[in-house]
Amino acid sequence: MSAASVEPRHYDVIIAPVITEKATAASERNQVIFKVAKNATKPQIKEAVERLFDVKVKSVNTLVRKGKVRAFRGVRGVTSDVKKAIVTLEEGHSIDVTTGL
Repeated sequence: MSAASVEPRHYDVIIAPVITEKATAASERNQVIFKVAKNATKPQIKEAVERLFDVKVKSVNTLVRKGKVRAFRGVRGVTSDVKKAIVTLEEGHSIDVTTGL
């Protein structure tokens, strides 16, 4: 992979990997879960993952978890909405999310 194929905008699409028990179970099905930008589209997410991690993406599913009302020291507030992408990789490809970018 050449350094020219990775553009700064790819880092703006993928925010962080999701490391939970559910995400770990999904990795056994060749899936990786990422937090992504709210305005990111499925083709943008696919291109960013393929360029950043040098893998082949089979499909991308997205979901938006709506923010919740929370109280902190008696002050009510709303947590931010979070967009996640469940990226299914082709057979033989894998991403180790514990190493980072």
